[in-house]
Amino acid sequence: MGSFRGHALPGTFFLVAGIWWTVKYSIWHATRRNKGIGSTRLASRASQRRLEIIESSVILFFSLVGMLAEQFGSGGPKLQLYDFVEKHWDHLHSWHHATMYLFFGLFATVSLIIHTTEAAPLALDRLMLAIAFFNEGFLFLYHLHGRSMLDVHVHLLLLYAVFGETLVAFLEIFHRGNIILELLRCTLTVVQGTWFWEVGFVLYPPRGPEWDLKDPNNMMFITMCYSWHLAFAMLIVSVLYCIVSCAVHSRLKKTPPVEMGLLKARERDPESEDELM
Repeated sequence: MGSFRGHALPGTFFLVAGIWWTVKYSIWHATRRNKGIGSTRLASRASQRRLEIIESSVILFFSLVGMLAEQFGSGGPKLQLYDFVEKHWDHLHSWHHATMYLFFGLFATVSLIIHTTEAAPLALDRLMLAIAFFNEGFLFLYHLHGRSMLDVHVHLLLLYAVFGETLVAFLEIFHRGNIILELLRCTLTVVQGTWFWEVGFVLYPPRGPEWDLKDPNNMMFITMCYSWHLAFAMLIVSVLYCIVSCAVHSRLKKTPPVEMGLLKARERDPESEDELM
């Protein structure tokens, strides 16, 4: 991540993930709220499982891409952890970043196992997601030694979103399907995504003058920027939730009467844990 592109890659990943999760959870919540008008066709158990499998596969793919980029990209360690000639650890920052991607890959792998087999409890995916976020924050916390004041500050601000996601994902183990927790995680994920881009522009500006990394005024401005990022993320999630909810409700209202009758029997089934993916 020691470059603009190195911050843009995870930033894009988290930004897309946050937006996707917002749309997905909004659809599922809207269909649960509108069960009386034939919503099962939009979010059946089978379709939810398919979405989870596709999502986990994409996360696993990008985690592998991230690990390979950190290891074999320009200036990467190429799997060499220790330089026996110079007698020191080699490219530890890249190893830290690769380890972060590794844990998200583990989360995706566990999620695939859960949604393709009956080998593990459903809540295990939220536990693994919480562990992945915690590991990311833990490594970032001890990733800042010897850096300039502004460099440390922008990364510490990132930790508020990361550890917030850790807590929310952990709470979801016990309150799965809670739309407030889900949208809060989406918001913090969007914040993390946009903030990675902000860090890239601050530390590795692709054009224009470089930032003074020791200026206290820059720290004050960046802190205010973080609040703007949070407000932007809240706005994005809120707008997406409203659009999706209205679209789902509008579509369900147009369900033909004959189809509505065919769906009634299915809607009488009690909601199971599988419906709260």
